[in-house]
Amino acid sequence: MIAELQCVVLDCPDPLELAGFYRSLLGGAVNQPDRRWAVDEDWATLHTPSGSVLAFQRVTDHRPPRWPDPARPQQFHLDFGVPDLGRAHEQVLTRGATLLDDGSGQGSAEPAWRVYADPAGHPFCLVRH
Repeated sequence: MIAELQCVVLDCPDPLELAGFYRSLLGGAVNQPDRRWAVDEDWATLHTPSGSVLAFQRVTDHRPPRWPDPARPQQFHLDFGVPDLGRAHEQVLTRGATLLDDGSGQGSAEPAWRVYADPAGHPFCLVRH
């Protein structure tokens, strides 16, 4: 091992707003003091209860991915395990997520996952576990 993952950084137009969105999904503390970085209007963090850290970096000309358009690919996405996909679906929509794929093409009556975009356009999945 030569490195340790410190955080996952998402580009966005409004770091504090996106940190708040993910806090509403995952819990945790926005902009918790951390010696590894300073927060300001261009950088926000979310320390989650699981110990993972998400960071949000302002990009003035942010162009969100357009899933599944290969001309503006997603580059990466986040998967979140949930016990009740239907309930979690309603919760993320009320917090500002946009449904991209309802999972209806999975070949079963009840999908195992659904794809969403966060308020800055980054794809993420809710996966039933």
